[in-house]
Amino acid sequence: MTSGTTYGNRKVAVAGVALSDCGRVDRATPYALHAQAARRALADSGLDRAVIDGFASAGLGTLAPVEVAEYLGLRPTWVDSTSVGGATWEVLAAHAADAIAAGHANAVLLVYGSTARADIRAGRRTANLSFGARGPLQFEVPYGHTLIAKYAMAARRHMHQYGTTLEQLAQVAVQARANAAANPDALYRDPITVDEVLDGPVIADPFTKLHCCIRSDGGCAVLLVAEEYVPDLAKPPVWVLGSGTAVSHTTMSEWDDFTVSPAAVSGRLAFGRAGVRPAEIDLAELYDAFTYMTLVTLEDLGFCAKGEGGAFVGEGRLLRDGALPVNTDGGGLAACHPGMRGLFLLVEAVRQLRGEAGPDRQVRKPGGRLPQLAVASGTGGWFCSSGTVVLGRG
Repeated sequence: MTSGTTYGNRKVAVAGVALSDCGRVDRATPYALHAQAARRALADSGLDRAVIDGFASAGLGTLAPVEVAEYLGLRPTWVDSTSVGGATWEVLAAHAADAIAAGHANAVLLVYGSTARADIRAGRRTANLSFGARGPLQFEVPYGHTLIAKYAMAARRHMHQYGTTLEQLAQVAVQARANAAANPDALYRDPITVDEVLDGPVIADPFTKLHCCIRSDGGCAVLLVAEEYVPDLAKPPVWVLGSGTAVSHTTMSEWDDFTVSPAAVSGRLAFGRAGVRPAEIDLAELYDAFTYMTLVTLEDLGFCAKGEGGAFVGEGRLLRDGALPVNTDGGGLAACHPGMRGLFLLVEAVRQLRGEAGPDRQVRKPGGRLPQLAVASGTGGWFCSSGTVVLGRG
């Protein structure tokens, strides 16, 4: 693959990616993290800010993305703020790529920033995010169906139906931490064992603390551009080959099967539109608010058969040098999770495809070759939504 495949009418490339300061950031506002990430992504691309005519943001401000665009000094003619939880950024990337392909925009900046950890530390926020108790949620909230409890229920169903074990789920956390060890930006880098995961305090049965994502501060940005800009880029392009989005449910009683996530639909669409098979993918960046998310997403994207996720993750396959490197930066379980983490998946996938991850954590194919294909798949709500993007090296 030298120049990607046609995506709509024009090919779409990732021109620049960047992280803001991440981890423990006590002296910055979310707006400042947005600006820092945006400046760094633009510098990474080598383009002038004047090319940006599209903007996508969610999660900050009363009129997102208007407030953030104003803060950044942008006046875009194409905007989007579709918010579907953790899948938001893959969905926004899909929308932006469609807009560029159709000629509605030429260069779209996606940017995110959050001080979720610092806000609790400073007393600006005293509880976890509440999704309210109106609409369909009124039938579940009185019974204590917290977000984590819903994921825990789904994990228990998978364990009951397919014999998945706690040790297998714990392996997801262990391998995520191992991948984070070589990432200087990761918040937690010390190794952990399966026993340490299992012996931790229970948060929502069967999840202990280490089955759950960390809480951090941080932001990131991704700049997508039309193929006409590629000759002016500072680095070789990474091409958007295909994408898919899907929603499933909001009320647990309306979820047909707790063992199947909407990634089963978004993944099929993305791979089909990209013209590739899961077996051809060199690395996967998957939303991992909880260990079960990683396991079931691997199944639903087609990397293993339904019910075989436990065995699949239990053999070290997710490590940087494993059969299918997953969350090579450490993911939300170890590296960073400031809220809607989906944009971080795209940043890491691009860096790996470019060969920029560094000598200690760069994924290599046999013979030392760089990976050619990556998939980023975000999950939102409590398996309510999914967005999947397939990326290819230029």
